[in-house]
Amino acid sequence: MKYLKRSVKYFFYYVFLLVIIILVLLAFKIVEADLSKMFVNGYDSLWQIALVFAAMAAAYPRFGFSTRSAFMPGETADLLPIIRQVMDDHGYKMTEQGADGSLKFRKRAPLSRLLKMGEDTLTLTRTATGYDVEGITKDLVRVVSALEYRCRAEK
Repeated sequence: MKYLKRSVKYFFYYVFLLVIIILVLLAFKIVEADLSKMFVNGYDSLWQIALVFAAMAAAYPRFGFSTRSAFMPGETADLLPIIRQVMDDHGYKMTEQGADGSLKFRKRAPLSRLLKMGEDTLTLTRTATGYDVEGITKDLVRVVSALEYRCRAEK
């Protein structure tokens, strides 16, 4: 369900960006206001563009979101201050702490949250060797590296 929700969000995000670009082109009188002249195939281009956007939106959540393992040996109580400090350094605040040791963090900056369409949550799930971190792939790489580095430096 989360995958479908993300796909729909990205589809509408792409449509929104296209509308903004077209409005800018119209405002500067770079293109004519008639859709049949604006696109090579006229009105047929609209459903073709929609199909391309649908394909991109369907594929992006598969590659844009992932789970990475952070090797962080130690007790949860000892690791929690380190995790909070690293996440704070990366602009995240804790929103939820589960009884099972799972943690959820969201971006503090409203603009960053808006640009990520509310998909800025990083979820840390306790494992035997540390934590599994789930969220946007490009953010995961930085956060997991920082968590592992900080744990090695603290020991």
